[in-house]
Amino acid sequence: MSDSDFTDLRGKEHERADMTGARFTTVSLSGATFRACELNQVVMRGVEMVDTTIDGEIQNLVINGVDVAPLVEAELDRRHPDRPRFRPTTPEGFREAWNLNERLWEATVARARRLPPETLHASVDGEWSFVQTLRHLAFATESWVGRCILGDPSPWHPLSLPWDQMAPRPGVPHDRDARPSLDEALALRLAAMTLMRRVVDGLTDDRLDSRTEPLVGPGWPDEGETSPVRECLLVVLNEEWWHRMYAERDLAVLEERN
Repeated sequence: MSDSDFTDLRGKEHERADMTGARFTTVSLSGATFRACELNQVVMRGVEMVDTTIDGEIQNLVINGVDVAPLVEAELDRRHPDRPRFRPTTPEGFREAWNLNERLWEATVARARRLPPETLHASVDGEWSFVQTLRHLAFATESWVGRCILGDPSPWHPLSLPWDQMAPRPGVPHDRDARPSLDEALALRLAAMTLMRRVVDGLTDDRLDSRTEPLVGPGWPDEGETSPVRECLLVVLNEEWWHRMYAERDLAVLEERN
């Protein structure tokens, strides 16, 4: 088909659009960027995918009849031998995972300190800066440990940073443009990490297998929700692992620029 056969939507941006059930037939998506998009139960047939990068949570992804998600997971574990330790099943396993996480982040922060302070506010390819990443991890721990497990209805520091697509919620900070220093962000982060340390140090089998009390007051997660303690802790470990990987990736780019 010639260019004249297409509706010209090149360069258009679609934000907060619900396209559930939409159909795309003979559509060119070359060079398109999908960020924070849900692609659940998507069916693609007769497609061409060359030089394509996908980063995200992948489950039950079938390509040409093969579920590739387990293959991806196995390869990630092979490349990163520490990664399986971030999926513990016992109280001692959670303590070991958090000890390891602290050591890994200590090395990442030391790497970041070697860069000019202003560089730590720089974005690479539209992703969070290093300082924003620290602020987001504080938010994740405050939410899943401080609010869910420890029962604090409003555990967030004013500099804590939710994910970008979260709609405003009463009492939840969302100042993406704040520019605290690295030390200020680290103080926030370390305070949140202390919550996790407090929980894992006292973790027992019974506590790990229990559920949280229903949440009180507005915030995240939602009021009234209850969750398995195990899942709350795994969410935090998952956030810690992936955001450190993203930070290391972007620090490499910033080092080349400097």
